Amino acid sequence: MWIEIICGLIVYRLFRRFFFDDDILDVETSDSSALFLVADRIQKLYGGKVYVGLRIPDADTGSRQTIDMVLVTKGELVVISVKNFSGFVSVGGDGSWVCEKAGKHRADRHPDPVAEARKQASILESYLEKRGVVLPEEYISFKVILPNPKLCIIPGSFFPSEVITYEQWVQLKPGPKSMLSSWVKSAFRGGKKEMQESVQQNLDFILSTAPIWDRLELKGSKYILGEFLEFKGKQEDVQALRNIKRSKVDRLIIQKTSMFGLAHSRLQVLYALRDYRTEGTSTLEWKEVNVRSSTEIIFQPDNSSKVRKFKLSSVTSMTLSA
Repeated sequence: MWIEIICGLIVYRLFRRFFFDDDILDVETSDSSALFLVADRIQKLYGGKVYVGLRIPDADTGSRQTIDMVLVTKGELVVISVKNFSGFVSVGGDGSWVCEKAGKHRADRHPDPVAEARKQASILESYLEKRGVVLPEEYISFKVILPNPKLCIIPGSFFPSEVITYEQWVQLKPGPKSMLSSWVKSAFRGGKKEMQESVQQNLDFILSTAPIWDRLELKGSKYILGEFLEFKGKQEDVQALRNIKRSKVDRLIIQKTSMFGLAHSRLQVLYALRDYRTEGTSTLEWKEVNVRSSTEIIFQPDNSSKVRKFKLSSVTSMTLSA
């Protein structure tokens, strides 16, 4: 019996080794994937443009402030913080949030997300002013969204109006006739003066060229934000990918696989050369290389001390910050 069990474990490990990327399994419920699901729904509901994973320079600290997402419409700019918390949550006496999960003896404490979002909005506004865009009064606002269905609000807990609970989140609908909560009316349907078209274009340009986290899109619509470090694999494959650097490349796409036996499967990698022109519409210049599917991307996820490895066969695309 023990022989059968050991043989089964060996077969299982070999199966995972060749057909699955262990680091992919950790991304199933990641905060980054939740972030992009929220961004997709926000844009579908309210139009405009959503910018995800910004890293805005903070002049006061000399560091970069991570902003989950920014929604830009003709009537408003909204800084949105997405907290993928689960379990039972309450607000502590010091304003911090306390999350308790079944089976855990110790609760997790998080800094006040509302205070964090308020600070992010202030940093972003200062950054925009330094780049030549002064927003109209009360044009910028901020929200905290709790999209995880496994989060329960402890009765009696007080959350500011800027917080959007899961129950409110799933009830959102587009259109003025729908039963929308007041925060939507104020944050997305406000009757504020529309910005002039030229100012709006400048705002979109600044946010589209602002520093961001590098982004990995994996098969199955999973996302990871962080920092691309390097490629690893056979020397000839790494050499073929040598031109894919953030100083030169904006984005790469894994287009298709050519199969010549499992050990020799190859991928077609398309990458777009970075365009530094600031005026007018330009066409990206795409290059192509073919490498083994076992070639790996070494990636450092945001808010994680563990470096991850992802086979190119599990990656759909990668976007690099300038």
